[in-house]
Amino acid sequence: METGLVIKTTGSLHTVKKNSVKVNCKIKGNYRIKGIKTTNPVTVGDIVDFYQENEGETGWITRIHERKNYIIRRSINLSKEAHLIAANIDQAFLIISLTMPETPLEFIDRFLITAEAYHIVSTLIFNKIDLYDKVKLEYLNHLKSIYTAIGYECIETSAVTGENIDKLKQTMQNKITLVAGNSGVGKSTLINCIDPKLNLKVDGISEYHKTGKHTTTFSEMFELEYGGYIIDTPGIKGFGIIDFEKQEIGLFFPEIFKMSEKCQFYNCTHTHEPNCAVRKAVEEGKIAASRYRSYTNILFDNNNKYRK
Repeated sequence: METGLVIKTTGSLHTVKKNSVKVNCKIKGNYRIKGIKTTNPVTVGDIVDFYQENEGETGWITRIHERKNYIIRRSINLSKEAHLIAANIDQAFLIISLTMPETPLEFIDRFLITAEAYHIVSTLIFNKIDLYDKVKLEYLNHLKSIYTAIGYECIETSAVTGENIDKLKQTMQNKITLVAGNSGVGKSTLINCIDPKLNLKVDGISEYHKTGKHTTTFSEMFELEYGGYIIDTPGIKGFGIIDFEKQEIGLFFPEIFKMSEKCQFYNCTHTHEPNCAVRKAVEEGKIAASRYRSYTNILFDNNNKYRK
């Protein structure tokens, strides 16, 4: 039996890396029936035990080591509960575009509360800034002021001009970094700038839909030449919340959680109760209206899978 790192998953096949050797593995059949309610019981970043009977043959994963964290979203496959995106992550970069396509603010907030819940430090990467006109730059500065005020680092990048690429490299050195974002935000192009040897496939923007074409179909982990790993994830159009209690949602909006201590009721939902400090803070501009709108949309989204 050997222990390795899962660096790629493609359906039922998982690539496990031990030192410089890579072995394609499947999961032992009896592992699948242990109450796993995800589309993928094994994910990129997992540490697993595996064996291979003969060199060159498919190996078998027999054990998944305990994860220090993971990031998960509601699956589009209705027969399953959730989809694991990656595990054992040191940090996450959410790539955001404000033009062609424009990343919805609620998508940003859904990603951030999921990362907060699983103790993953997130950085917002505002990409394609070489395309922004005066109006977009003003909007960019407005968004940066919102997110930096609640504790998130915001970095402006451009694959065309190379702006802040070196800063990203320094931040990623010797860490496992998950890179996520909507389709078309320039994620693969940006990764190629960070480490050109990776040479990830890049495609353009659909002129009809003004959205990205999917170039990454499965999560995959790549070793960086200057130390560390990067996890490239498929572009996603939505980020469904799963495995939360409804009353927990506000805990993962740092500014709402902080202000909720002043609410009259300890179990205030910040939607209709009297003497709600959160709603008052929104009215006074101390909490961004867009963030509060994301909070209420998530709270009342019947598509979210809350714990019973």
